[in-house]
Amino acid sequence: MTVTTAPGRGAGTAAPTTPPTTRRQDTGRRALIAVFLLPTIIGLGVFTFLPIVASFVLAFFSWDIITAPEFVGLGNFADIVTDRTIRVAFGNTLLFVGVAVVLQLAVALGLAVLVQSAMPERLRGFFRSVLFFPLVLSAASVSIIMSYLFNENFGLVNHLLGQIGVPAVPWLTSPTGAMIMVVLVYVWQNFGFSFLLFLGGLSSIPKEVYEAASVDGATGWRQFWTITFPLVSPTTLVASVMAIIAALQIFDQPYVLTRGGPGDSTRTAVMVIYETAFKQLEFGRASAIGIVLTIVIMLVTALQFRLSRRFVFYG
Repeated sequence: MTVTTAPGRGAGTAAPTTPPTTRRQDTGRRALIAVFLLPTIIGLGVFTFLPIVASFVLAFFSWDIITAPEFVGLGNFADIVTDRTIRVAFGNTLLFVGVAVVLQLAVALGLAVLVQSAMPERLRGFFRSVLFFPLVLSAASVSIIMSYLFNENFGLVNHLLGQIGVPAVPWLTSPTGAMIMVVLVYVWQNFGFSFLLFLGGLSSIPKEVYEAASVDGATGWRQFWTITFPLVSPTTLVASVMAIIAALQIFDQPYVLTRGGPGDSTRTAVMVIYETAFKQLEFGRASAIGIVLTIVIMLVTALQFRLSRRFVFYG
């Protein structure tokens, strides 16, 4: 008997090949993807990666744009240690971060708990929008308005205080008052983002947990410290990391409100970078300060994630 083998099923039959039309379609698709990605890649290369590399290289040179760059090695970094203004600016920045971030997270979490638990559903959307609104405003415009409101001589706040017999308060002309105003303006404008993060974290906590705690007699502050705060700790980590990174780069509020004064009491690290580069034309030194600030941001962020292993509860 003769056995007939079906076509394509023999042991020596070659695997089917991709039709030329399909290969051309794949090549065309890849080319189209490359065309769409090319502007983004060029933009990242020209405006992000190239400036980073140039800034790192420039940190080892002395350059004022006019004359040729002069190699100074680690001289720019040595100046950071010996220059009092730079040391004071970094100290002011760390002090600002320590106060502003804690206040920002506390206000955001408190308002998020209030909106999420003690407010009718129909009002939540309204207050979410209202509390987030300051974040969409320009930091410079907000600071200009605040500088007029809190002006010691003709500001509206001091005028109203004068109506009840309170003497004019030097909000922006005393070292302590100026730093307090910078902190308050910054927190008022930026707590909205942390507020939305906390709202998302609170909404993910099951209501059954609170119901069980109520049955056991836990209410109010006890529920907050034993249930809400631990379960929202991952959100707190994210909010604190983003808040600290942003606060370490503060520029607009102190520059517009106080120009870094009185004296150097509100001068920050980014303000020193700006002044060194664009007022003193010491671009190499400004690059070195920027690199140091970047290292500080990286170290603080790494420390936060390191400590999070002890304090963050992932359920």
